[in-house]
Amino acid sequence: MSSYAAPVQDLIDELGRMPGVGPKSAQRIAFHLLKIPTEDALRLATAITEARQRVAFCTRCFNVTEGELCGVCRDERRDTTVLCVVEEARDIVAVEKTGQFRGRYHVLQGAISPIEGIGPEQLRVAELLTRLEPEAVTEVILCTNPNIEGEATAMYLGRLLQPLGIRVTRIASGLPVGGDLEYADELTLGRALQGRRDLETG
Repeated sequence: MSSYAAPVQDLIDELGRMPGVGPKSAQRIAFHLLKIPTEDALRLATAITEARQRVAFCTRCFNVTEGELCGVCRDERRDTTVLCVVEEARDIVAVEKTGQFRGRYHVLQGAISPIEGIGPEQLRVAELLTRLEPEAVTEVILCTNPNIEGEATAMYLGRLLQPLGIRVTRIASGLPVGGDLEYADELTLGRALQGRRDLETG
């Protein structure tokens, strides 16, 4: 039997389902929310509800957006022939901060991870392939994270794209192996983009 009142346990359980939040962190956050003024808690609840109701995924690149297309896809000054493939929408923010990329993006919404049962079918790979010809894409930059899942995803996409006659490049390895793009500083990530190389899939 739980030692907490049912509403508190429900809150802890829901928080514990969030990525990177373990049981102890879930308890800490739950009790923090119970201690803060009611208006602060309600403001958080409203922000979550509003985000869920108003924010969707761009129908072209799967970035987060309030409309059908995101701001990057609507920007006619962007180079439509170069696509930067990232794992998550938050990675776009990291790349944009570098000021080194003026093309468009494609968000896979994850990475290949056999341990977690995530294969190419669960990612936005088919949607990536359908964009290539209509947008006259000449280069795809694989900007997945420099960890095992990111590398596996990059290799899979490289093998898929290279026979199509498209230049496939991978960001340089100036990023720490095992790291995430969202935590990279702008200078390092900018240099990694500038120093990208043609992908060798063996």
